[in-house]
Amino acid sequence: MIGTSLLAGSLLVSGATAAAAAQTKPTLGPYGYGAVKLGMTVKQAKATGDVVKKMPGGGGCSGWDLKKFPTPKNSVGIYISPNVGLAAIFAAKGMKTPEGIKIGSTAHQLKAAYPHIKKDIHGFYVITVPTNKKAYYTFTVSHSKVTEYGIALKKQDCFN
Repeated sequence: MIGTSLLAGSLLVSGATAAAAAQTKPTLGPYGYGAVKLGMTVKQAKATGDVVKKMPGGGGCSGWDLKKFPTPKNSVGIYISPNVGLAAIFAAKGMKTPEGIKIGSTAHQLKAAYPHIKKDIHGFYVITVPTNKKAYYTFTVSHSKVTEYGIALKKQDCFN
């Protein structure tokens, strides 16, 4: 009887631990989102089971989505380059950076989280990812709120 209740107790604890782990959302950055990492090949990204192909590459970059975050018909959430691997991941609603920035954050919160952020010639706010010098974050701010953002390899070759 004691062995059965100990076993049942350990199943309950491990079940609770699994439920708690499922509730924690991965962050976007500094190396990717969950198991999906910048630099992965198509084969590696597919092996995670977390991505779905949306747009063939035709010799160039292919477009993908995270399964949990499908994008509208004519857009993609991920680009994978035949040259550099997984080149960029764009945030979906509910994702946040390790510094807590998400879609809907204010421009003030963005600048507080990234004091050295700069606006580029295209009007995007850009900064090297803290703790990953091979990548950068890019943020679109409209009406003083973050409306879009993503993480990309500095050597990505999928978009300007």
